Amino acid sequence: MAGHSKWANIQHRKGRQDEKRGKAWTRVIREIMVAARAGGGDPAGNPRLRLAIDKAKAVNLPADTVKRNIDKATGNLEGVQYEEIRYEGYGIGGAAIIVDCMTDNRVRTVAEVRHAFSKHGGNLGTEGSVAFQFKHCGQFVFAPGASEDKVMEVALDAGADDVVTGDDGAIEVLCAPSDFEAVQQALAKAGLKPELAEVTWRAETPIELAGDDAQRMQKLLDVLEDLDDTQAVYHNAVLES
Repeated sequence: MAGHSKWANIQHRKGRQDEKRGKAWTRVIREIMVAARAGGGDPAGNPRLRLAIDKAKAVNLPADTVKRNIDKATGNLEGVQYEEIRYEGYGIGGAAIIVDCMTDNRVRTVAEVRHAFSKHGGNLGTEGSVAFQFKHCGQFVFAPGASEDKVMEVALDAGADDVVTGDDGAIEVLCAPSDFEAVQQALAKAGLKPELAEVTWRAETPIELAGDDAQRMQKLLDVLEDLDDTQAVYHNAVLES
């Protein structure tokens, strides 16, 4: 089925992540600690921790750092305790935004998130105000030029729910979060390497922004991404240059 183009947005996000490798380590460490505390320190029995360790490998986080933070989270070493908080709000043109944070100081975090929204043309909403516009799912994105037939065959056989081809030729594979690992392993076994692979909140009703509105929205997203306690930012804006 056809879908709107999102390749430029993904490339921009990947570029931003590559620029901020130090912050990527911080985010992964927090994710490892929360995952280990919630589901135990054994990756074999903790899918969320396995995914966090995969993210750690992707950003070249040393293995001893991974182990040390698992030990902190499970009580074997003393460490900071983080809690997960989700904020929802509106950006330029009413675009929906979700900001997932991990923090050791809830008061500080909400103040920073609220300030970022208000200073850059957005509004912090209440719990549930925009979450209904997103779907929790596994997502794999292949660059334009990948074999649509091969990706579709392998992904659907492995349990994926849908394969979406964008106007620009990018291919998006969607699956239930619980099927993420099975689909990921099947794609890897078939020699298919996605540019992006994650469990995410995917926008169901995209809003296209162009020109000045797109620039203002990008600025708001960048500021939210740069907050110390931010783990991930999800939105439904399609930014046209």
